[in-house]
Amino acid sequence: MNFVVFVNGAVLSFLAILMGIDAALFPETASVFVISAVLTLTVGVCLCISASTSLGEIDRRHAFLMTATVWLTAAAAGALPLYMWSMSLTDAFFEAMSGITTTGSTIMSGLDTTPKGILLWRAMLQWLGGVGFIVTGIALLPLMKVGGMQLFRTESSDKGEKELRSAAGFAGATLWIYASLTMACAVTYALGGMGAFDAITHAMTTLSTGGYSNYDASFGHFESGFLQWAGTLFMVFGALPFAWYIRAVNRRILHSEQVVAFLGMLGVVISVLTLWRVATSTVGPLDALRQVAFNVVSVVTTTGYATTDYTAWGAFATVGFFVLTAIGGCTGSTAGGAKTMRWLILVRSIGAQIRQIHSPHRVYRPKYEGRPIEPDVISGVTAFFTFYFLSAIILTVLLDLAGLDFTTAVTGALTALANVGPGIGQTIGPSGNFASLDDLPKWILAFGMYVGRLEMLTVVVVLTPAFWRSIR
Repeated sequence: MNFVVFVNGAVLSFLAILMGIDAALFPETASVFVISAVLTLTVGVCLCISASTSLGEIDRRHAFLMTATVWLTAAAAGALPLYMWSMSLTDAFFEAMSGITTTGSTIMSGLDTTPKGILLWRAMLQWLGGVGFIVTGIALLPLMKVGGMQLFRTESSDKGEKELRSAAGFAGATLWIYASLTMACAVTYALGGMGAFDAITHAMTTLSTGGYSNYDASFGHFESGFLQWAGTLFMVFGALPFAWYIRAVNRRILHSEQVVAFLGMLGVVISVLTLWRVATSTVGPLDALRQVAFNVVSVVTTTGYATTDYTAWGAFATVGFFVLTAIGGCTGSTAGGAKTMRWLILVRSIGAQIRQIHSPHRVYRPKYEGRPIEPDVISGVTAFFTFYFLSAIILTVLLDLAGLDFTTAVTGALTALANVGPGIGQTIGPSGNFASLDDLPKWILAFGMYVGRLEMLTVVVVLTPAFWRSIR
């Protein structure tokens, strides 16, 4: 238990350092970040000191508790500067939770004139949330066997890959690749005409697939085809498995079934919606391809940028984008959603079951990466999807009871769980934001973002009485 407390204290201390950096860079909001840094550092240091005498060993139960608490701690600390700046407690926590979970839903308007210190802080939260989830998704969730994630440990490493067997080595390699891609994205944006500040902050929220922008018009503020294609490319980079990058660099192995499936799915969806866009509008083929590619990739990778209101493209496109919300990027990436690997396992498991019904005397074992999928993995994936859609139903009912219309409730629930950002409809669609919602729906949605980022089952386990009876 002391180890869990110590880690939470260390997270607070690190965030306090970042607050101090923000204060040093932008004097306009320096007082807000200095006070926040002092308070956060004080609590963080106290927690570290209180727990440092006997850290003990960490087991699966502590890993569950650490994972569940760290994201709440980071969101609470991240909300402090926003609250001290000008936001209400509800809005500050909503914005910080949306940032640290890389959801990208926002209650802020007037972003074009918002102080740069606040804009940088939002970008920092998303960038940290992105790298934090990569490490959590590869180092902890497979260990805890959450939602079939134990299969990803097999996929992402083998006996010959020592760099993936060491948690510290993996974290270091991940951070290096993540930072390198972010830097490459920032340079590309700058070459495309963005100012230095916009290039850096948008690079941070692109690779983290978070989607916070410095402008009310989101990425559509930049009326540049080059920038939109660059954004499309780097959003895809953020949604690919970082273990795949490490394997590609160290062992020159590029094959990955989920990467092939993910890119193939994007190609098919973009092609179909581009044909629809050309057939139902006066937009030229190349412009239609750019608009569709950017917004489809933004939704599938759960980034949440928008260049146009795609809900005005017609019913077919609106339904298509709603379905895309649940898909997500690759396992082991910064993207949210159900993840491509799980969809592959689910489809192949259903196919095997259908064949088993046709030929009951034969044994069919679905495979992934050429190897049979173990029953516990299939059970984990099935449980994940069960809780995923059950959570969406519960959140929808709660949001409906809180006063939201049905469309806003349904899409709001799904976009929170999938960590996408914008929903469907006039209120929370790509041309709106979450500012007009009452406090209760905001708290419900913030909880949905938290549950979605932690893959549902982690939170469910921690909330059970049996877990607390076993924890020490």
